[in-house]
Amino acid sequence: MNTIIRISLCTGLLTISACSQNVSDLQSFIAQTKSAHVGSVKAIPQFKPYESFSYSAADLRDPFVAHNNLEDSEGMKTSLLNPDSTRPRQPLEIFPLDTLSMVGLLEQNTQLWGLIKDPQNIVHRVQVGHYMGQSEGRITEINESAIYLVEIIPDGIGGYIERDASIAIGGQ
Repeated sequence: MNTIIRISLCTGLLTISACSQNVSDLQSFIAQTKSAHVGSVKAIPQFKPYESFSYSAADLRDPFVAHNNLEDSEGMKTSLLNPDSTRPRQPLEIFPLDTLSMVGLLEQNTQLWGLIKDPQNIVHRVQVGHYMGQSEGRITEINESAIYLVEIIPDGIGGYIERDASIAIGGQ
């Protein structure tokens, strides 16, 4: 037990003697570093005071609500163009117009018929006044080269416009 105490005393003395070395060079380095660079903080930026804004356009038209240019002074639509929702649908109105193709022409008792093939390869007879396509396309003319029709499509601002379309013979 005596030896353990002696060993621990020797170790403690060595530790104390190692710590008691001359550290003046370390202290001078720390002092020099502290005095060499003094940190600075940027000044707080000055902000402009808030200026309130008074909105004077409250009585003008709301830009986020659709505005129909076809309206007259009383707010009534001047355009009477609307799809007829009460009209019975015809068989070729379930297909998009670009999936239909004209495959021929038929004349029967001075009446001209167009022959239209649908995507299911069924041929239909059509004449002027019939409808086809999904945009209320009414046939206006049939000749040897094409079938012409007028479609009623939305104009994007709550109304409808007419658009000319055609299906050429042999085309799709």
